[in-house]
Amino acid sequence: MTDLRLTPLAASLPSTVPSVGPEAQERGQGRAFDARLGANENVFGPSPAAIAAMAATNQWKYGDPESFELRIALAAHHGTTPDHIMVGEGIDALLGYLVRLFVGPGDHVVTSLGAYPTFNYHVAGFGGTLHTVPYVDDHEDPVSLFAKAAEVAAKLVYLANPDNPMGTWHEGATLEATLDDLPEGTVLVLDEAYIDTAPAGTAPDLDPDDPRVIRMRTFSKAYGMAGARVGYAVGAPEMISAFNKVRNHFGLNRSAQAGALAALKDQTYLADVLEKIAASRARIVTIAEANGLTCLPSATNFVAIDCGADGVFAKAVLDALIGMGIFVRMPFAAPQNRCIRISCGTPADLDVVADALPRALDHAKKG
Repeated sequence: MTDLRLTPLAASLPSTVPSVGPEAQERGQGRAFDARLGANENVFGPSPAAIAAMAATNQWKYGDPESFELRIALAAHHGTTPDHIMVGEGIDALLGYLVRLFVGPGDHVVTSLGAYPTFNYHVAGFGGTLHTVPYVDDHEDPVSLFAKAAEVAAKLVYLANPDNPMGTWHEGATLEATLDDLPEGTVLVLDEAYIDTAPAGTAPDLDPDDPRVIRMRTFSKAYGMAGARVGYAVGAPEMISAFNKVRNHFGLNRSAQAGALAALKDQTYLADVLEKIAASRARIVTIAEANGLTCLPSATNFVAIDCGADGVFAKAVLDALIGMGIFVRMPFAAPQNRCIRISCGTPADLDVVADALPRALDHAKKG
């Protein structure tokens, strides 16, 4: 059968994915990576309480389609109500639901050139028109984003704070001030996946009832549960309720709900992990500087290392590292693609990086 009877929109889209997973690269190379430092996973893992809760879950039961207990706990954590919280299968899925709610053929959306790519795929998948603005000093720029949104009458504008792939951030007060320039009728999608690893004051103080903003959080990063796929949105109740029109009500499995609830309660473990992440960031900076490179200040669980040239040179460094058994990634748009991005790792992981980086740089210089 050659005629799959796809929709015209689906048939027009390329068959591709935002990024090739490390497992696919390992299969291609016929070997496992010695250090897996490209996906910004938390190698320090989840709370033992979360692991125990997931193991003890009765898997014969479907997950609660309302994620009731987890939403209650998240509401208490954020000082709001469960009506302000929507739980889903990671931020990626929630972004997809949000785009489905707001964007159709002919609708306009604004993001930064080189920002988190999965959001862009959702926009394309529902027929939206994506507009991009450049980074400013390696930061996503709310002023440029909101100005472009006004120009094109965008329904959604995406901003990550802290940013992926650069690790840079804005103070919350800066975002609070610029929110006055958000055009009427435009919703700010504020991706805060890395907010737990950021300095105090990075999260803006926003009214959860404000219909102009929806915030995205996750258990994949600081909480170490990337494999469980648990994310949540915080927003005005009418917006949160709209998710029920399109979401997969049984998408979040029972084990993931139990693990996230236990992880949220174990803030002592989270604090310990945050210390390990900070130490790992500092070690990555030391390794880079020992090789004559500079790093961008980071509020995330990764560090962007400026390789000192262009994207071609940075790609050569990245390819050399991958060939040496180290999974890393890099930004895909210039001028940010002059960098490679290394996730925080264990001391043993970073020992491998320290040994390989000078050889990778030498390989890239030789062309």
